[in-house]
Amino acid sequence: MSQPKIIIESHIPFIPEGFLAGAAQVLRLSPGEITPETVRDACAVLVRTRTRCNAALLGGSQVRLVATATIGTDHIDLPWCADNGIRVVSAPGCNAPAVAQYVWASIFTLLPEDWQRITLGIVGLGHVGSIIADWGRRLGVDIMACDPPRRIADGGWNPQNPAMAGNEPFVSLEEIAARADVVTFHTPHTLSGDFPTHHMAGSSFFNDLSRCRVVINAARGPVVDTEAILNALTAKESLSAAVDCWEGEPALNRELLELAAIATPHIAGYSTEGKQRATHAALSALIDILRHERLITPQDAADALKGLPAPPPAIPCGLEITPQEVLASYNPLADTAVLKRGFTPSVFESLRNNYPLRHELGF
Repeated sequence: MSQPKIIIESHIPFIPEGFLAGAAQVLRLSPGEITPETVRDACAVLVRTRTRCNAALLGGSQVRLVATATIGTDHIDLPWCADNGIRVVSAPGCNAPAVAQYVWASIFTLLPEDWQRITLGIVGLGHVGSIIADWGRRLGVDIMACDPPRRIADGGWNPQNPAMAGNEPFVSLEEIAARADVVTFHTPHTLSGDFPTHHMAGSSFFNDLSRCRVVINAARGPVVDTEAILNALTAKESLSAAVDCWEGEPALNRELLELAAIATPHIAGYSTEGKQRATHAALSALIDILRHERLITPQDAADALKGLPAPPPAIPCGLEITPQEVLASYNPLADTAVLKRGFTPSVFESLRNNYPLRHELGF
């Protein structure tokens, strides 16, 4: 049996030394090197967000699995993959504690004296939003949550365990705009369906803000309309923005870069522990499909699984949430200064690819 060929994007960390050695041909390639030619005879590709996995890349190839070491799948043509028998796996929730760390560090940085008196509006109460809500409850902050799909599925949410159904009602985006002092977005980017999120924070949303002092986008760039937030930041002196995800990145809007109080190169989820969870999820899926397709032996699969370090828990036991602990674990102004100093698209990409992974709170 010839060895299967596997392509792993070179910037994915924590690949064990000698992974699948003797059982598969493993190539580490940069995003620019992952081309139709290099993937043609591969059975699987492991990527991050900068590799577009669609017919242009995968058409005519032998690829049976696309594993992305990220929470999102915006870069993958899911319907095309499904139609062509290509399994797609991602790592939902892998970096949720890191994004929560980023959001609360931003709040404590921008509202150091007033954070205890805020009402926090969370748009998207999924993996990330639920942790942000839980930390907010433990800090004594009032929480509002907007999540139409969960409103239909669950009716309400449980403040003691925000990921679960409960009696706390979900509110509309309009109510968030009217009542929240801080609004943070944590939705995927979707263009269709019952609740598309493209430009959900548009001109009407920003016009409706009555008391909001901070808007945070650590979700996806196009969830927030760049022109709309620019107009709001220019017109409302009391409004600040923390932007980690940008429309058109790595070619950022330079005016928004300058106006944003916190501006970071899409690294809110870039923690050591989050990357470990993501890599573990992608490699576990790869081993599973190789074994299922009988491209490697059961013994090779078992050996490879034993060689994977156990992923860290999502939330350490007894995690203490205080402003001092959060700010000691991450300072968003340091990353802001680096991005704003001499920005170019290539600098943005370099900062992402070479980011010194921080530890999550509690590690």
